[in-house]
Amino acid sequence: MTIYKSRIITVSIDRDWREVYDFASIPENFQRWAAGLGRRFERSGEEWTAEDPDGRPIRIRFSRPNEYGVLDHIVFADDKETRNAVRVVPNGTGAEVMFVLLRTPDMTEEIFAADAEAVQRDLNSLKAMLER
Repeated sequence: MTIYKSRIITVSIDRDWREVYDFASIPENFQRWAAGLGRRFERSGEEWTAEDPDGRPIRIRFSRPNEYGVLDHIVFADDKETRNAVRVVPNGTGAEVMFVLLRTPDMTEEIFAADAEAVQRDLNSLKAMLER
């Protein structure tokens, strides 16, 4: 069994968790706040196509809407599959959004740190957008 180093990146949002989830669970909205995921989202059957931040084509499979706040998605790029676990949970009268980042064997410590910073920026963008 292999266990990767992990980091849970969070942001608190002063908005009802269901409203946060309802907005964030729409795949088209990801490109509005998750620059690290990609842009130019288009639906293609059960998956979505997009361009990653470097302009390369990717495919994304999002979890179906659910009552648990699960925003998991799988990114397919360059014959590589990356599973991203994301949750929206109640935090008092607001919400906590959590992203689990895993350091895979192909990631240097520098890349892992840069990815963590990018995820934090994306979560902060979501917060700023929803707290207006």
